[in-house]
Amino acid sequence: MQTTVTFKKIDPSDSLKAYIQKKLSRFDKMLDNPAEANIVLSVEKIRHIAEITLVCDKLKIHVKEESESLYSSVDMLMDKLKVQIKKNKEKTKRHMSGNKKSIKNDLGYAQENDYPDANMNDNIIIEKVDTKPMDIDDAAVILGSKKNNFFVFNNARTERLNVIYKRKNGQMGVIQPV
Repeated sequence: MQTTVTFKKIDPSDSLKAYIQKKLSRFDKMLDNPAEANIVLSVEKIRHIAEITLVCDKLKIHVKEESESLYSSVDMLMDKLKVQIKKNKEKTKRHMSGNKKSIKNDLGYAQENDYPDANMNDNIIIEKVDTKPMDIDDAAVILGSKKNNFFVFNNARTERLNVIYKRKNGQMGVIQPV
């Protein structure tokens, strides 16, 4: 890992640079590609501030920590950095494996498994629909014979799910995905 240590308002210290290098060497095995770390150490009155910007391919992490000792600031900084790298690796691993969380689940939309029987939630009724491949004309005939205002079917030509519905003026409309 290529590191750059910058000292602001304090004298440069080789022991502090070596300490930071030792701490950062642990992250080499966590990162897939070579990384570049820019560390800024500064002192403002009694606060010792340590900042790091780590850049590795698409990953860019910026962490800032302050305490009463520069060494403790560096330790806390490295702990935060470790958490951020792990978090990013887990996110990438989850994305690559295909185990993505559904956006619908995050937004609180109901799913079929969420309400196994209708007594649990009176506002949402779940109906299972068997979609058979058919033409729009066939779906219109079925819709005309039903009491419902809509009918869900699998379009035989496009092989996609469509909805045909009765409009207020007596005509029928079709909803097709793009």
